Amino acid sequence: GTLLISKIREEFPDRMMATFSVVPSPKVSDTVVEPYNATLSVHQLVENSDETFCIDNEALYDICHRTLKLNNPSYGDLNHLVSAVMSGVTTCLRFPGQLNSDLRKLAVNMVPFPRL
Repeated sequence: GTLLISKIREEFPDRMMATFSVVPSPKVSDTVVEPYNATLSVHQLVENSDETFCIDNEALYDICHRTLKLNNPSYGDLNHLVSAVMSGVTTCLRFPGQLNSDLRKLAVNMVPFPRL
């Protein structure tokens, strides 16, 4: 994914880029390399993305358990939850309004320290 982001940044350097990343959790993951992949991709996200929305994998499972009352959520359930988050964040870009009408205004209002 990070190679694709860097290539898009090279082609369109003046465009704003927002990404959504699911951060792994040791409680719900059985794959050993997930933390390494997440750690190694952070540098590329900082360099090539203007906004990155990090979604905690453990929090997704907790929401499915506590709120949606799903004992064993499938990937489809988790993807539906993430798509609802993405839809909510980008609503101001898809519908007319005065607040956060484009990605730059959204970044100005949501990112207090851009290079932190």
